[in-house]
Amino acid sequence: MSLPQPEIAEQTHAERTRSGLLVGLVCYVLWGFLPLLFAVLEKAGPVTIVADRTVWSLLFVGIIVLVARRGREVRAAIADRGTLRTLLLSSLLLAANWLIYVYTVSTNQVLEGSFGYFINPLVNVALGMAFLGERQSRWQGAAILIAVGAIFVQWAGIGRMPYLALSIAVSFALYGFVRKTARVESTTGLFLETIILLPLALAYLGYTFWRDGGPGIHADPYYLLLLMLTGPATAVPLLLFAFAVRRLRLTTIGMLQYVSPSIQFLLAIFVLHEPINSIQLASFALIWLSLVIYSADSVFRRRSAMA
Repeated sequence: MSLPQPEIAEQTHAERTRSGLLVGLVCYVLWGFLPLLFAVLEKAGPVTIVADRTVWSLLFVGIIVLVARRGREVRAAIADRGTLRTLLLSSLLLAANWLIYVYTVSTNQVLEGSFGYFINPLVNVALGMAFLGERQSRWQGAAILIAVGAIFVQWAGIGRMPYLALSIAVSFALYGFVRKTARVESTTGLFLETIILLPLALAYLGYTFWRDGGPGIHADPYYLLLLMLTGPATAVPLLLFAFAVRRLRLTTIGMLQYVSPSIQFLLAIFVLHEPINSIQLASFALIWLSLVIYSADSVFRRRSAMA
């Protein structure tokens, strides 16, 4: 005897949610451990890492585009001038975010980088308020004020404005904001973004070959393999994210996104042995409190609206 149709539909929805949750968790865990790859590539330098990351991401995603037969989507995006202009801007923001973050890892500042990704969701909120006219509840407004306070506490803890954290948060938030306006699917969009960045990447790599009188670090099979891994290490989490976001509520995605900076925070202290003082720890405590308040209020308001 077959199950009633509503029960089948409910089971299918539950399965989609479970698969989305698992894939989303894997995605954010991979992003969380990404600093380890950049740390062992410290010898290559941030700009070389980003240049190679662009080239190998393009090759990796290009294979996916070919296998998935998405050439029509690519041609349609290229033919649309508005989409191309949007992707040009998003590609520059993406490259800036990559470069800043790789620099933080290469200079042993993963803690500040993780702080940047912790405050990124709240920068997204600020962009929504500034450009989309979005309003926040009283509790959400309090969470934002606490986050601002956390930034100043972090400033006191490290003895300077946490400009790397702010640059990471702002560049990634702007990238997401701009990318949402592009009428193109995530895989195709990343493919075109890396194509746009390819001339700059090849020009810099060509310069390093000329400067070093040869392939330099690329002549070492160990480092070449690690540089090649930056391609799938970049593309795979993005593809997993695209899978998960279609199966999960945005509230769930919002909760999952704290997995990555939490892993980076722990890696910085226990694996990379970065020092942290009590004031810095207090700034992280404040940002965690801010995120808990904001997320809890968002969940409560969503449930109230559905009741």
